[in-house]
Amino acid sequence: MNDLCADIGYKSINHYGEELCGDHVDIVEPDDESTVIVLSDGLGSGVKASILSTLTSKIISTMLAEGLSLEECVETIAATLPVCSVRGVAYSTFTIIHLKRNQTAEIIQYDNPLAIIIRDGQNWDYPKTEMSIGGKKIFKSLIKLQENDIFIAMSDGCPHAGIGTSYNFGWKREDIITFMEALVRVGYTAKTLSTMLVDECDSLYGNEPGDDATACVVKIRKREPMNILFGPPSNRDDADRMMSLFFGKEGKHIICGGTTSSIAAKFLRKPLKASLNFEQSDIPPIAELEGVDLVTEGVITVNRVLEYAKDYLGDNSLYEHWGFKNDGASLICRLLFEEATDINFYVGRAINPAHQNPDLPINFSIKMNLVEELSKCLKKMGKKIKVSYF
Repeated sequence: MNDLCADIGYKSINHYGEELCGDHVDIVEPDDESTVIVLSDGLGSGVKASILSTLTSKIISTMLAEGLSLEECVETIAATLPVCSVRGVAYSTFTIIHLKRNQTAEIIQYDNPLAIIIRDGQNWDYPKTEMSIGGKKIFKSLIKLQENDIFIAMSDGCPHAGIGTSYNFGWKREDIITFMEALVRVGYTAKTLSTMLVDECDSLYGNEPGDDATACVVKIRKREPMNILFGPPSNRDDADRMMSLFFGKEGKHIICGGTTSSIAAKFLRKPLKASLNFEQSDIPPIAELEGVDLVTEGVITVNRVLEYAKDYLGDNSLYEHWGFKNDGASLICRLLFEEATDINFYVGRAINPAHQNPDLPINFSIKMNLVEELSKCLKKMGKKIKVSYF
């Protein structure tokens, strides 16, 4: 087993005037060493396309995760999904990326735009084997993974962007490659890359997409551990044990909370340097402590991080709020969303007397819920999460 992992992100926009998207992305992890990603594009748009693509991706990802062959998957889809009365075709198009042990990727493609692989910052014309299953032409590739490899799967709404407006014949695959080659050099996350690609498609459509458009990006990177200390322990005698475990872990260290940072300063025997510089009026300022990468206020800051995390998993519309600012919440977001792959939470169960004021909207249960909800969001981002309570 190597120290590589996959950062996966995707975004979709709906056909103009439709409430449901006809594309669907499904991600399944049958075990710790395998990930199946399926992007399917249902025929047409709207409700029927949404049902077709959802069923297709669910069937494929579930069957492949259970170890069944590609032939069995395609035959099952053909037998399960209804036949389109206009086109006479039974199922949607799809792209499958099957990551195994973070060492190899099997790519299976049927009628979607060919997936793009960027290796060493440039487009790579990867090998493809043509197969015929049930009379359908399918391309299969087996790729040995390298650090910083980037896989870009798309529905045909992406290369069709701008047809008859910005471009006579749409935004060609070659144009998309040039666009993405420039972005990957910056080091954006998979989610940000997919957002930028789909937002550009939306712009080319004049913000009235003529088709559903989806991009799914998989970025191969090294594991990056991160550690967060949030709240003092319920038993004061556990403080040294909590600090020893926290500082004993490899990776960067983040401390959230005034009392917690004071305990850490005492443990490290270093001065805690507070700041009165409010980067944002509604987020308390950060502090400095030698040996700690970031020190912030507790509940208010973490609550804002949770808001950004929920948006990141959706439209990612608040990226500019946290992507470039230097308040505590924004700095935590960049560390957790963009850098971290494995996140260890060290959560103290002590009840803060200041939070028991009935005029304040903060209490012990809210603090615990923050940790639980944020952990769920980070897991959905593909992070490995471990929470330890004290």
